[in-house]
Amino acid sequence: MVLRNAVHKDLYADSVALMRVAERLAGQPGVDAVSLVMGTPANREVLADTGMLADEGRSAAPNDLIVAVRGTADAVEEALTAVPDALREGDAPPEEDSGPAPRSLAAAPTDTDLALISTPGPYAAAEARKALRRGMHAFVFSDHVPLADEVALKREAAARGLLVMGPDCGTAVIGGVPLGFANAVRRGGIGLVGASGTGLQQVSTLLHALGAGISHIVGTGSRDVTEEVGGLTMRAALDALAADPATDSLVLVSKPPAPRVAERLLAHVGASGKPAVVCFLGWDPAGVSPPPGVVLAPTLYEAARAAAAQALRRPVPAEPAPRLPAPPPGRRLLRGLYAGGTFAHEASLLLGPALGAIDRTGSPPALPPRHLVLDLGDDAFTAGRPHPMIDPGVRTAYLRAALADPATAVIVLDVVIGYGAAPDPAGAVAETLAGAGDDRPAVLCFVVGTDEDPQRASAQRKVLREAGALVAGSSTQAALQAARLIGDTDESVSRRTHPATIGGPA
Repeated sequence: MVLRNAVHKDLYADSVALMRVAERLAGQPGVDAVSLVMGTPANREVLADTGMLADEGRSAAPNDLIVAVRGTADAVEEALTAVPDALREGDAPPEEDSGPAPRSLAAAPTDTDLALISTPGPYAAAEARKALRRGMHAFVFSDHVPLADEVALKREAAARGLLVMGPDCGTAVIGGVPLGFANAVRRGGIGLVGASGTGLQQVSTLLHALGAGISHIVGTGSRDVTEEVGGLTMRAALDALAADPATDSLVLVSKPPAPRVAERLLAHVGASGKPAVVCFLGWDPAGVSPPPGVVLAPTLYEAARAAAAQALRRPVPAEPAPRLPAPPPGRRLLRGLYAGGTFAHEASLLLGPALGAIDRTGSPPALPPRHLVLDLGDDAFTAGRPHPMIDPGVRTAYLRAALADPATAVIVLDVVIGYGAAPDPAGAVAETLAGAGDDRPAVLCFVVGTDEDPQRASAQRKVLREAGALVAGSSTQAALQAARLIGDTDESVSRRTHPATIGGPA
């Protein structure tokens, strides 16, 4: 094996493009590992920590692209040579007669009202500020933007009547147009606002499955609900949706906001004049009475059910639970291997009362002798690698280790499809299961997506079932069913978080 770095001076590509090229090159024969990153000090440190930094990459500047490849000599040379063309192929061709693409915000058409910003973090705030001063909303995909810059940007946006979605905003659908990671969902009257990208994807796709439709999905970035930011974008988005005649009801989705921010947001949504569902995963509403017309939902699935009941004006029965076989004697441990951080967070909340102590770190091939829930999309697991929603192979080593561990009773996996996601994530899971033999733990999956997505949710579920996996209808049900399979669950937990029926308005 050889390791080489190639440095492309002043060549910038956003993280999604880099991840896709890395995934493509990693599949070539003879290639052991690939990483494409901008040459910031933090990225160079990550490459060094993962054994992927060679002498050529040490002198790269923040505006330079580092391509790191390890493998056989011929495969490494071929992969390094292929990168410039692979990046160009990923660029969408311009529409006919549309003229040259603008090279700056100043050159954008005057009727453009939204800018998608995916530059290195140190430069993202300046670009977002330019967009605001041209009267444009900003979707900021970039991460590593200083918190002080986020606060300043969102305060300026509020003063101008505009939205800053992000930084580190992964999901939005504005007027039917997907931004970042998103799904093809039916148009309708429910407006969603959230500080959780995968949480928004789960709720919106469940609403689609229940027959309801979406007007807009506004991602805020996870820091929006901190005390420092104060929910500035979430409140501005609620105001915009409250004034939108196409939006009839509202949904808020987030991990727990800061306590004062949670109460402020609850009052704000109550003042919107529209029925609403609020899901702050893990927030304790003790002593807080929701305003009239606002439903507090403890889980992502219950948020979708309650919102569908409001929109459809009829009761929504609970999804049927799959039949689960008892694990073989001696198998007692759960392994939750999630690509979505919100799903890992929800699972920990639901499983904690039933299973007790849960580890949140572990490395293959040795997994801890305790229950385990991992957010494999966290920086700690994706250092030098694509996100598992783009490259399912990131999760494969953990899945193989869990399958081989004789103490593992059940493995829970999320399969997230849609725009920006891998073309066949279920196929990657099925391939790994095929090599595990018959004496393996139960594998319980859930698919986040719709049949209108390029990968088709029903086709992905079929692949999983044919591979011997059990398929739950949601992240919530998967976590609860895993606890039941192990046999340690307290049924009162299920009753509190998964009531049989939620009724619509009288």
